[in-house]
Amino acid sequence: MKYVCNVCGWEYDEEVGCAECDIPAGTKWEDVADDFVCPLCGVGKDDFSAE
Repeated sequence: MKYVCNVCGWEYDEEVGCAECDIPAGTKWEDVADDFVCPLCGVGKDDFSAE
């Protein structure tokens, strides 16, 4: 599953994770920390939508 930032369009792909945020590949969106912020624009998880 992929989740897209509603503000800037950055995409979180569960299969890939986010190396720059120390999130390993295979990490489900619900398992990403609640204080996660978009690495491009800084908004929180509430500003992401499932794709």
